[in-house]
Amino acid sequence: MDVGVQAARKGLDPASDVFNSDCPGRTVLDHVTSRWGVLILASLREGPLRFYELRDRIGGISEKMLSQNLRVLGRDGLVAREVEPTLPPKVSYRLTPLGSGLAGPLQGLLDWVAGHTHDIVAAQRDHDAQG
Repeated sequence: MDVGVQAARKGLDPASDVFNSDCPGRTVLDHVTSRWGVLILASLREGPLRFYELRDRIGGISEKMLSQNLRVLGRDGLVAREVEPTLPPKVSYRLTPLGSGLAGPLQGLLDWVAGHTHDIVAAQRDHDAQG
């Protein structure tokens, strides 16, 4: 059976086949789909934000986690850090064109979750009640 799966994927570039365990895209997938990654990218969809605005927008994220995730998403080419040469310097974060292309589908995911949360909670309750 595994042979059929491998044959179906034959011809795909292993570097872009996220089902391949060696695919570097898996790391990016982890960054993008982490709780904070999704929320940071979706928050920046509306335009650039300062660090404290992002922190305040995303309830529950610590400054340390926000900083770490911004660095990771910046390294992935999804978020850009911009420093205005003022005293003190003003630092803001914005989506890159690559990040903008991703933020729309992620917003769709968040919209789906928001629209189905009650159904999912009810399903969880039903499941738990069955023991």
